[in-house]
Amino acid sequence: MSISIGLTGWGDHAKLYDASVSPQDKLSVYASHFPVVEVDSAFYAIQPQRNYEKWVRETPDSFSFVIKAYNKMTGHHREKLTSDEVKEMFQAYKDSIQPVIEAGKLKCVLFQFPPWFNVSKENVQKLRVIRKLMGDLPLALEFRNRTWFLPEYKEQTLKFMREENWIHSICDEPQAGEGSVPRILEPTHPEKTLVRFHGRNTHGWNKNGREDWREVRFLYNYNEEELREWKERVLELQQITPDITILFNNNSGGDAAPNAKTFIDMLGISYCDLNPRQMDLFD
Repeated sequence: MSISIGLTGWGDHAKLYDASVSPQDKLSVYASHFPVVEVDSAFYAIQPQRNYEKWVRETPDSFSFVIKAYNKMTGHHREKLTSDEVKEMFQAYKDSIQPVIEAGKLKCVLFQFPPWFNVSKENVQKLRVIRKLMGDLPLALEFRNRTWFLPEYKEQTLKFMREENWIHSICDEPQAGEGSVPRILEPTHPEKTLVRFHGRNTHGWNKNGREDWREVRFLYNYNEEELREWKERVLELQQITPDITILFNNNSGGDAAPNAKTFIDMLGISYCDLNPRQMDLFD
């Protein structure tokens, strides 16, 4: 049984680093605080292998990565690709993450789909193709369209995820129309469940396209009562799932790292195999 708690990305969490830490050293410092991280840069471009080799070297043996799928793999660009182009893209992505796989540090690949990826036969077939192209790698599935969980589709969606061996990415996020999903506390994988905290900024959630949307969308600070409610939920999930990964994504205001640390304390978790941390006599 394990609960791994971390953040999405390691570069933007200013409260973790003092001014002397260079961008190149941030992951090593991050890994002195948390045992897992989400590689969000993989969403924007297929990363070169050398990046993953560096990240593997900079983290302890027990550290793990949740790597986001490249955005063209999830249809965010709405480009029409040929079958050969799709196969080449998926192969290039799998080749890129090989250092993490070989090091035994891959927690899962996260396929987060856009708000317009609704429940349909065509999209169900796309998920089947992705599962086949990715082979036996651990894959997490996160929807951003609530039609998958409408009463008439919810059980079919969860059944499909179980049959296709998808890890359910359970979300805590604003309930802001069709482009958000409800909290569905049901694991679909026999071993792993992913939980992602996006905050509850309903006003900012649907601001994509605005120049400042990144500063607005995930601007939220979880209070103690909200985290205590989630403590009970996580303990319930732990009765079903042996391996739970929790990622805080509410970093627009720098709240993700403090919220994650508070949650670790609430759960009484002590990670003893992190990178060594420089002692701060004034911390």
